[in-house]
Amino acid sequence: GKTPTADDFEILTWALYELGQQVPAGRYLEAVAQLQLLGRTIAQFHQRYDIFLTATLGAAPVELGYLASTPEQPMLAFERAIGYVPYTPVQNVTGQPAMSVPLYWTDAGLPLGAHFVAAYNGEATLFRLAAQLEEARPWAGKRPPVSA
Repeated sequence: GKTPTADDFEILTWALYELGQQVPAGRYLEAVAQLQLLGRTIAQFHQRYDIFLTATLGAAPVELGYLASTPEQPMLAFERAIGYVPYTPVQNVTGQPAMSVPLYWTDAGLPLGAHFVAAYNGEATLFRLAAQLEEARPWAGKRPPVSA
């Protein structure tokens, strides 16, 4: 029964809430329909292809705090995230199984992921692929440097 306030949320979450309050119901339903169409289109793609491969990130790992908003710039984290994680949000929307596998490491010792996407209900395909990739290029013992 409590009315939410900005103090109850992270800056970006509250900014997105406020933006959402401005979206008319009809426009929201149109967006949902477009996302459902995207899911059906992707399902058709996977009738022909087992796996879709992208980078996990659009850039090398960033420093802590890079994806933080400020009161003066509440949408900063979102704006930066658009370029930083351009590939994975599609699966968040469509519900497809996907995995990020650290197949490459920078000279600074930071992992760079390969993002593999399978068809709906294709989790077993991803597990088999992960096992093969880990055998070919082991990563379990690698740890990036810690900085805080």
